Amino acid sequence: LAAMRSLLPKVWDTNYEVAWTWMWDNVAQMLQKNLTSPPTWEAELENTLGSFDETTRYNIRRDIYERFFQLCPAGQDYFIFSNTRLHYILT
Repeated sequence: LAAMRSLLPKVWDTNYEVAWTWMWDNVAQMLQKNLTSPPTWEAELENTLGSFDETTRYNIRRDIYERFFQLCPAGQDYFIFSNTRLHYILT
């Protein structure tokens, strides 16, 4: 909150404060609600991906990165790895 306030000192007011607090309270609530779900999702994901051959899994990984970088080009600044390494991260 303090960081946002310092980034927008001329326009920051109580409306921003209320909106920012509301948003992060909701994010925290959603995270708490789903904290126990990843193990369930992981098992199902492993079952689903395990049913595909290696070429299909490779294409899925490739498509995930292509879509991610289309939606968030700045993500390329954080994933500065070889193509092989990127695929390893998703396996």
